[in-house]
Amino acid sequence: WQTGLTDCCSDCGVCCCGMFCFPCLACQVAGDMNECCLCGTSVAMRTLYRTRYNIPGSICSDFCITLWCPVCSVCQMKRDINRRRELGIF
Repeated sequence: WQTGLTDCCSDCGVCCCGMFCFPCLACQVAGDMNECCLCGTSVAMRTLYRTRYNIPGSICSDFCITLWCPVCSVCQMKRDINRRRELGIF
């Protein structure tokens, strides 16, 4: 991951969007990945993204993160997408 799970200060806009309009941010992530808007918060979406970019982890860790901290999970994915876009690798 380009940022840590709770590294919200690295992009306050994404953090605020996640805190105050979580469904909107989840839909943005799903849209960025050309998936259904309802999939933005799913374990499958996080696992797909993680494996696509060879990010270390497991399905079990993806499950736990999306279950216990869904806002942090989606914010981390959006920050990572934004950074990879800046680098031209998304």
